[in-house]
Amino acid sequence: MKPFLLLASRAEDTAAEDEYRAYLRYCGLQPEQLQRIRMEAAPLPALELSDYSGVIVGGSPFTSSDPAEHKSATQHRVERELAGLLDRIVAEDFPFLGACYGVGTLGLHQGAVIDRTYGEGLGGVTIKLTAEGLQDPLLRGLPESFTAFTGHKEACTVLPSHAVLLASSAACPVHMFRIKSNLYATQFHPELDAEGLITRIDIYRHAGYFPPESAEMLMDDARQFTATEPMKILLNFVERYAS
Repeated sequence: MKPFLLLASRAEDTAAEDEYRAYLRYCGLQPEQLQRIRMEAAPLPALELSDYSGVIVGGSPFTSSDPAEHKSATQHRVERELAGLLDRIVAEDFPFLGACYGVGTLGLHQGAVIDRTYGEGLGGVTIKLTAEGLQDPLLRGLPESFTAFTGHKEACTVLPSHAVLLASSAACPVHMFRIKSNLYATQFHPELDAEGLITRIDIYRHAGYFPPESAEMLMDDARQFTATEPMKILLNFVERYAS
């Protein structure tokens, strides 16, 4: 089997390793089957899509809709490199799954409006599938409504006309969409369980995502939710596209 490629951009080693372990676990892959590139650490090397079964983009501290002058040189580089890679991925309809940061990257690339209108705090939310979502092969085996963990400053306000809306929440109308047949983005985190969210809250308590003094409360809130259904998306992605 060709490996899958995980494009990551978390600068904190603990968060990066926890994310990688979560994708290994919930994709059902061994380390040699999931190659990781940390985009924040160095320029993206030359990649041949034909070497991989599919591409996954993990979550990111980067906010795509921020004004250009507020972005770091690293963020500008990562965005340029991802846009160039997406040119090829979209042209080939190559298997792609972007989690959280995937909405900002694939969405912007395809002409979506991405802004801070529908941001959601850290915690569990109820995701509801659309009629199209219930029929989509990547959502096979998921119920019409399920719990997922989320936490994002930006979201998609307007989808391009050629995108297919697959899932929403009460506070965020675009939680998952598809472009063409094989290009997917979720706003929620399909790799994140309660312990994973608690780990990230602890790591990012001084990163400006939330008041540091609220970290313990957010951790307690996370323990009240159980997210098991979103992980099926990762298994479905691997089972559908492994080659």
